[in-house]
Amino acid sequence: MNRRQRILVLVVAAVVGTSLASCSAAPPTPDGTANTFLAALSSGDATALGATTDAPDAASAALTAARTALEPTTVATTLSQVQTTGDTATVLFDATWTLPQDRVWTYSGSLPMARSGGGWQVRWSPADLHPQLAVNQTLALRTKDAPTAAVLDRNGTPVLTPAALIQVTLDPAKAGDVVAVAGALAAALGPVDASITQQAIVDAVAAAPAKPYVVARLRDVDYQGVKPAIYDLPGVTFPTRAALLTPSRTFAPALMSQVRQTVQDELDGKAGWTIVTVGPTGADVATLAQGAAQPAPSVSLTLDSGIQTAAQDAVNAVAGKQAMVVVLQPSTGDVLAVAQNPEADGQGTPALNGLYPPGSTFKIVTASAALQAGVTTIDTPVDCPGTTVIGPRRIPNYDEFALGTVPLSLAFAKSCNTTFAQLATQLGASGLTDAALQLGLGADYAVDGITTVTGTVPPAQDTVKRAEDGFGQGDVVASPFGMALAAATVANGATPVPTLIRGSTATTVTRPPPAVPRPVLDGVRTMMRDVVTEGTATSLRGLGEVYGKTGEAQFGDGTQSHAWFVGYRGDLAFATLVVDGGSSTNAVAVTKQLLTALPAG
Repeated sequence: MNRRQRILVLVVAAVVGTSLASCSAAPPTPDGTANTFLAALSSGDATALGATTDAPDAASAALTAARTALEPTTVATTLSQVQTTGDTATVLFDATWTLPQDRVWTYSGSLPMARSGGGWQVRWSPADLHPQLAVNQTLALRTKDAPTAAVLDRNGTPVLTPAALIQVTLDPAKAGDVVAVAGALAAALGPVDASITQQAIVDAVAAAPAKPYVVARLRDVDYQGVKPAIYDLPGVTFPTRAALLTPSRTFAPALMSQVRQTVQDELDGKAGWTIVTVGPTGADVATLAQGAAQPAPSVSLTLDSGIQTAAQDAVNAVAGKQAMVVVLQPSTGDVLAVAQNPEADGQGTPALNGLYPPGSTFKIVTASAALQAGVTTIDTPVDCPGTTVIGPRRIPNYDEFALGTVPLSLAFAKSCNTTFAQLATQLGASGLTDAALQLGLGADYAVDGITTVTGTVPPAQDTVKRAEDGFGQGDVVASPFGMALAAATVANGATPVPTLIRGSTATTVTRPPPAVPRPVLDGVRTMMRDVVTEGTATSLRGLGEVYGKTGEAQFGDGTQSHAWFVGYRGDLAFATLVVDGGSSTNAVAVTKQLLTALPAG
């Protein structure tokens, strides 16, 4: 190669070298590292976040601690600005943390950065996560429950309010002489709750000797009354818990228990929250974000406290027998009262779903069926002998009274079993079934807050069975709720749809009742009024325009009977039952006490 050739090669090499240098990668920028940091903050990748910093372990640990404390569902980040000065830079970003229960925390932050080994690194400090987070501080989420809402009656009167309930708890391991302590507890608590006896406490402790036994749960007013006698007993403690309490211990306890279970979740509201920085001693240092508690709205019932109290007092006056009253508003179907005495409460809610033979109150159905079938009118002369025989069945009136031949209205008012048994035999197999459904018996209602059963009236092909059904014996059964609904139908002209919780899921009706013809209703109303003016419930005269029907329903071996009264006054329909109550006069007496005690208007 001559000299000229060598010079040419050198020139080409120089040109190629210059060209290769001009195609090399651009130097890294701070926003690339910042984006990696922010992506790791969003995903929760503590290792990746730490790798972008000059203190990987500390940064990783800080992110892990923050996410553990706040438990975010998502973290969204956005790089907003990069400010570069020589070998340092500041990257501004926005972050939005979405926390459980839709809590949202939004803030702006900054990342200090510096060149390192040809690239960029985040200069780590806790402030990189949030500007107010300092060294040796952590993040924490504090919550504060919203006040529990109340449950109100139709007039805005509280029927369930949040309050403290004191548990009287006996720890047998610390009590020493359990029998003696049980005796002292029973002596003090027995007047509050008659079921608390020394033997009951001893037996409960013996059944689970290794566990503390809750002897009683007391309202504060009751606890303060017995506190001097029980506070210093060995092994007895008094933890408290929040509860929804009725105005008194006797205010519809079984019904309110069902309501409480239904609406509890609606009353809690949305808790308030605060995100804070916490110092090394555990004390809160600064508040970074907060959301106010959002109390839930109160829940309203169709109950009327005045009517409920009057009904409750009336049934509580019955001792030793189950007694219950259901009161409905015919025009709306609103449940106004469900009252049961303690004996009935022990069975659950029999006023709403217990099934019993309705006795002569079922003559409302038989009369309606007979009038619709054209078998009779309310003025038609009918026989009312003291006894009648249908097939092999001998059917008597009460004490075998006889009226002879009288208008149907009088046979109804005086409650002639013999008359209505004979009328039932003149109906078709499903005549009573169809008439009962028109009055709501056999319809099925899914009412939010309560479980109801109206009754069962099966078709009767057999003449004797049909005759027995005609005066409420046989295979016919009904609940007080169902009979109150029947009375409400007569009063209203159509079966109302029952409701207890306002604004809740609408009541679902299975087999909706067809309408009763207006002339038939007029006839039944006239006869129900005669029951009070000249029939078997004349003790209710003077209490307004009361319509009704008495009933005594035999059960068991036929020597015992339930006492019923079903009726309405104005826009109130009611059914009263005293289980094994004997004469219907006992149910009438309960109803009389209810009507007498009702608030004005």
